[in-house]
Amino acid sequence: MAGQRDVVRDAVGIGIAVGAYGISFGAVATTAGLSVLQACATSLLLFTGASQFALVGVLGAGGSALAGVLSALLLGSRNTLYAVRLADLLRFRGPRRVLAAQLTIDETTAMATATTEHPALAFWATGAAVYGLWNLGTLLGAVGATQLGDPATFGLDAAVPAAFLALLAPRLRERTGLLIAVAGGLLALAAVPLTRPGVPVLVAALAVVPLLVRR
Repeated sequence: MAGQRDVVRDAVGIGIAVGAYGISFGAVATTAGLSVLQACATSLLLFTGASQFALVGVLGAGGSALAGVLSALLLGSRNTLYAVRLADLLRFRGPRRVLAAQLTIDETTAMATATTEHPALAFWATGAAVYGLWNLGTLLGAVGATQLGDPATFGLDAAVPAAFLALLAPRLRERTGLLIAVAGGLLALAAVPLTRPGVPVLVAALAVVPLLVRR
């Protein structure tokens, strides 16, 4: 029982941290032009933070919906790899398998694979805490941002690039991550004068191709 309580405690702690970040997404989404309902629907249905930030980042920069969706798909594709690992570990069947697919994200995968005694509990507890608090945070952030008036007055127009820098920063501590980030940045800069808004983000993804080929 003590082990189970520890798992639930850790899951709730992760949920609170992610929920706080969800507030920033709600604010960023409305700043990028989404309504409160659209921002909340994005968190309810898409539910993968990096992909959501990519989507609103492209839209906020004036890019097309197609470019935004493609950027979100690129970042969300890693969840497919998580699903392969979790399918063997948890062996869910039927409706639970469908629900588990929606909750397969960084945090649930990390928790489920970190414990050998209660992987299913770790997955469901973390998924419930993160999903609930992320969506609550999105609602609070979106509603709060709409009450502020012009986002640029408060500097919220800079929230999208700031959020992406926060996502990128931990990867820069590794040499490989730093090289990919620099190469991606150079590719994006080269594409800016030649392509429509949102496309440079997709071009930057080519920076990872040499690493994939080498491995």
